[in-house]
Order: sequence, then C-alpha cells, then structure tokens
Amino acid sequence: MAANKPDHPHGAPEAEHLNLDNPADRHERRDVNVLAVSKFGIGLALLCIASFAIVVGVFRYLEHVTSGVPTGKQNVVAGEGQRPPAPQLEETPALDLARERAAEEELLHTYGWIDKPAGVVRLPIERAIELMSQRGLPSRPAPPPASEVSVPTEAGLGAKVQQPGGPLAPELGGK
Repeated sequence: MAANKPDHPHGAPEAEHLNLDNPADRHERRDVNVLAVSKFGIGLALLCIASFAIVVGVFRYLEHVTSGVPTGKQNVVAGEGQRPPAPQLEETPALDLARERAAEEELLHTYGWIDKPAGVVRLPIERAIELMSQRGLPSRPAPPPASEVSVPTEAGLGAKVQQPGGPLAPELGGK
C-alpha cells in the first residue's frame, strides 16, 4: 500500500519548502504548454476552414448538377395558373365565417321547402318551439300491465343445476 502513495503530497516535491504567507509562493509553478495549445488552436481553425470549403464545394457541385434551379422549384411549371386540389386554404377566413354564419341564421329563421312533393317544410326555430310547446313531445307507449309480464322463476339451467351433488354428479359417478 505504501508503494502506491506518492512520496510528496499532491505530487509536488517542493511542497515542503513552500511558505504560503509569501505571495510569490502562492501560484502554480508549472505553466501551461503554450506550444501544444497553439498547435491545437491552429489545427482546429484549419479543420473548420477545410470543412467550410468542402461544404461550399459540394453545394456548388449540386447546384451545377441541377442546372442552377433553386431547391423546391424543379417541378413548378412557370405561368401555369392551376390551383392545387381541395381542400384549399381560405384567402379571407373572417369573411368566409361571416358568410357561413349568415347562411345558418337564414336557415334557422326563415321558412323553406325541404321536400316539396312530400310536403315537408322548414320552419323558423321560434315557430317550431311554439308548436312543440302547444302539442308536446311524443312519448313512449305505456308499459304493459303487470299480469302480462313474465318473471323467471328458476335459473336458466333449471333442474340440472338443482341436482344433489351439482350438475356433474351423475357423470362423476355420484348420486
């Protein structure tokens, strides 16, 4: 165990000679390797420049292959006024909503034919409410008298379940 421990605390051989009251002894004695950090920074900068050049080169190649047409415009025929299939976006949603509500209000508050040959008409909602309050709602027929109702007296299996020993007693050799 003692062989695994360093000879000096924190691996610094001169730690025994340090006087922490002296400001000159309170800083790191070893400096950062400036040459290694500089090489890493220069390499990183060169890698970024090289990757940018590769991306620009690939972009220009693909632009040349597609004849300079910007992406997404290859399938569009210029000058064609054809509209896309339904459903389409509303151009004036507020006006469309106002028209829709006006049409619904007209249906709710005016008379009109639904089926003229059959004599079916549409009434204003106020008039329909008045007629319903005068005539009343249709109701279900009255339930039949109690004497006509059949009430089950035994279970669905009947006498078979009521045997001594249960329903399987004869099959198992019991009574």
